Amino acid sequence: MILPIQTGQDNPILRQEAKEVKEITTQIKQLVLDMIETMKAKDGIGLAAPQVGQLLQIIIAKPEPDKEALALINPQIKKTSRKKEIIEEGCLSLPNLSVPVTRSVKIIVQGLALNGQPVKIKAKGLLARIIQHEIDHLSGVLIVDKGL
Repeated sequence: MILPIQTGQDNPILRQEAKEVKEITTQIKQLVLDMIETMKAKDGIGLAAPQVGQLLQIIIAKPEPDKEALALINPQIKKTSRKKEIIEEGCLSLPNLSVPVTRSVKIIVQGLALNGQPVKIKAKGLLARIIQHEIDHLSGVLIVDKGL
């Protein structure tokens, strides 16, 4: 099911802290599938649960069209590279807006896969940028807050 996207930098849902997912239920799995479908329908490359009105620590990243989407539950960045780069970012919650944002080029992120298993991912480039962007959403941070 395609879910409505929360929009606007003053939207209270987008400005709240997302809650930790305590248990991966059937509803959580369905939410992830709906988020992936929604992201594809909106031509996005990443999506966080607060963007679809759910204050839960769930993110989706899909930097390459021909690869499967990565879903992470309760993601935490454990390490960031010293090397950073500035790239214009857009956001499905802030349509028609792009902002130059400084982010680490490489990160190590930990979280849970949809099957509940712990995962640790070394990400670089676009995937690292998407994960950082989506994790910001879990803290109520938007690109307009990070822009130069």
